Amino acid sequence: MKDNAGLCPVMHGGNTTNNTGTTNQDWWPNQLNLNILRQHDQKSNPMGSDFNYSHSFEQLDYDALKKDLHALMTDSQDWWPADYGHYGPFFIRMTWHAAGTYRTGDGRGGGGTGAQRFAPLNSWPDNGNLDKARRLLWPIKQKYGNKISWADLLILTGNVAIESMGGKVFGFGGGREDIWYPEEDIYWGVETDWLADNRYEDTRQSLENPLAAVQMGLIYVNPEGPNGNPDPLLSAQDIRETFGRMAMNDEETVALVAGGHTFGKAHGAGDPSLVGAEPEGAPIEQMGFGWKNAHNSGVGRDTTTSGIEGPWTSNPTQWDNGYFNLLFKYDWALTKSPAGANIWHPINIVETDMAPEVDDESLKVTPMMTTADMAMIKDPSYRAISERYHQNPDELADAFSKAWYKLLHRDMGPKIRYQGPEVPEEEMIWQDPVPVGSTNYDVSAIRREIKSCGLSTLELVETAWASASTFRGTDMRGGANGARISLSPQKDWAVNKPEQLARVLNILKPIAESHGASLADVIVLGGGVGIEMVSDVQVAFTPGRGDALAEQTDEESFSVLEPMADGFRNYQKTQFTVSPEEMLLDRAHLLGLTASEMTVLVGGLRSIGLSDCGHGVWSDDSNLNTGWFNTLLDMNVEWSPTGPNSYEAKDKKSGEVVRTASRVDLVFGSNSELRALAELYAQEDNKAKFITDFIFAWNKVMNADRFDLT
Repeated sequence: MKDNAGLCPVMHGGNTTNNTGTTNQDWWPNQLNLNILRQHDQKSNPMGSDFNYSHSFEQLDYDALKKDLHALMTDSQDWWPADYGHYGPFFIRMTWHAAGTYRTGDGRGGGGTGAQRFAPLNSWPDNGNLDKARRLLWPIKQKYGNKISWADLLILTGNVAIESMGGKVFGFGGGREDIWYPEEDIYWGVETDWLADNRYEDTRQSLENPLAAVQMGLIYVNPEGPNGNPDPLLSAQDIRETFGRMAMNDEETVALVAGGHTFGKAHGAGDPSLVGAEPEGAPIEQMGFGWKNAHNSGVGRDTTTSGIEGPWTSNPTQWDNGYFNLLFKYDWALTKSPAGANIWHPINIVETDMAPEVDDESLKVTPMMTTADMAMIKDPSYRAISERYHQNPDELADAFSKAWYKLLHRDMGPKIRYQGPEVPEEEMIWQDPVPVGSTNYDVSAIRREIKSCGLSTLELVETAWASASTFRGTDMRGGANGARISLSPQKDWAVNKPEQLARVLNILKPIAESHGASLADVIVLGGGVGIEMVSDVQVAFTPGRGDALAEQTDEESFSVLEPMADGFRNYQKTQFTVSPEEMLLDRAHLLGLTASEMTVLVGGLRSIGLSDCGHGVWSDDSNLNTGWFNTLLDMNVEWSPTGPNSYEAKDKKSGEVVRTASRVDLVFGSNSELRALAELYAQEDNKAKFITDFIFAWNKVMNADRFDLT
């Protein structure tokens, strides 16, 4: 009998080690991967479908939680002792790095999901030792349980930290729901090495979209300067580009840098080679901890994190104007930290401006600045702002509190989503405010008037889609609410066919005004009426959208929502290195669609003639039906390319060209998963299902930004 001792007893289909064999992605790396549309499926959520975090948060004893967080700030733990006996600066860094991954390009990142708990963020070089910060919070999370998400706790703790050190905060809004496994859909860059920067084209100003950080594994910029080059002016270029892509202007940037660096210190006490692997790479016995440090005690004054060493101010646990006081008082000399990093020390510093050692107040150390800090006084624009803040400390406190509030909440969307007793009354323009819309009007009367207004089904559907499909579930921006499609910049986007759009809106606006409805509602209702005209099925509609004003709309901020490609409309502004079908998946993900919802929408929109480039429209009847899928699966033709994103089908017998298509069209026949869905909708017994599924997916997009309905 064969001895099976030592053989693996695990079925490899469920093995999670590296020895799982080759995957489909290994065999066919260029095949379209639909996993982005399956992220955070309900199966991954241990809370179950009946759990409502919003309701749970309402039961939270908010004051008791804050009291416990305040106590934690000075309740130093032997296993990770607090610098200066106060965890405040440590927790500010944790919060900053949780929220600071947000980027405007695609709305991804930010602190809205608690993603810092998972790879890759939990193991980024820039997040060194933040595993300890989260572990310090665990007893509090355990105590308050489901009433406070990790996502909210990671953000709120930074606010409490600032308050505990005398700083000013503008407010806090809760409501961030946790995810339960890594956000693998976020593109962090092509680099395969930490701190690499293969994300630029010809110049340092050609950072790849949608990225914001300058190197793989950094939140913002390299504090030593670009790739460690200690040039403050070049550092200023990186700072301006990066903070701009994170929705911050120069004034907000200076306030954040100065305010954040008023607290705490950087850690570079010893040889970086003595620091062990990050959490995801650490051995199992370390229980999720990483960066084990063999330099002396490895903690306190012996901590090595960034490699930069020293405090920024003389009083690192007190809000004051010390950052600018030191920065402007001294000349600064470039030197090295014990870990070999570039830092700047003040020349001829007086003893009263020195800072205490982190674990012995009787010892004094020299404050330092990074190259990024030196940029605040070397770059002309930053210097002018820094001088003003230095001379007006109250203005700095206000500017920091509002910029910090924006940093923590930028990915949460409109104010209506915020919860808790510390939500400010003031509504900020970056929250995309929209007035409350009316529900007191005759929907049926508007339906009848739209049907007889002379607009075609295609015009009505296309306008509604253009209005609603700007929504991004990543940062809850865009969507039909507000009717910003009638305002700059959206009304002028090429994808929205400005001339046609202007004509449609000129017809719909008087209808809205005469019935006391918002234009936003009438645009969406018009799309539903268009679908009703070609399906004989009534489309559900819920009124209540409002119309935003131009002064409530930050045009520059909204420019990032312009679709460079929209496969649902068969639109592509230009050729990109990313394929049209991949861009379709990205847009479907931003809209919160599943693979089947994406499929039914594309097939349905094509069936009624929606295609910007003209490809993929294979019937003249313009009815909402399954004909597009039947034609797509036709075996009597052969397809051949006629351009980078165009194909023609020839009848196998006659050789006649019978139809054309884009890559987005053909992927539903070529990709095995999408073909399976196309076949489903082409079945004779699924004609009614197709109509039902299309209308459900349509309404999902139309109502994606209706946070008042949830």
